[in-house]
Amino acid sequence: MFQAFDVSTSALVAQRTRLNAISSNLANMSTTRNESGQAVPYTPRYVTFQTDESVGTAGGGVGVQIGSVEYSTAPPNMKFEPGHPDADADGYVAYPNIDMTTEFVDALEATRAYEANIGVMEITKDMTARTLQILA
Repeated sequence: MFQAFDVSTSALVAQRTRLNAISSNLANMSTTRNESGQAVPYTPRYVTFQTDESVGTAGGGVGVQIGSVEYSTAPPNMKFEPGHPDADADGYVAYPNIDMTTEFVDALEATRAYEANIGVMEITKDMTARTLQILA
């Protein structure tokens, strides 16, 4: 039964990482400069998962782990703002190519998956407690 906790815990950690990437993308939707102060827009990050065979149950369940954190290769959104300090010679400013709706849907999905794994842990905990009551 403790392996079921390990599977759910691995999923919680993975979804938390995904939520962190999503929140970073949303927080930097208007960021037109990188960490060095250069006029390079923020690059959105996306988390990929993979199975973790080292975490599992006798019934065949496996855990999940972070496969990688990928950076978007989509070109930036160019907006005509000639008065902006980061505008190029033609008056266009490069903004990160982040779709707020997609990010919100991804955040909702990750939150639901997180909640589902919390539910699995609660059910596993209850089953363990009832088993101990029966054995006692």
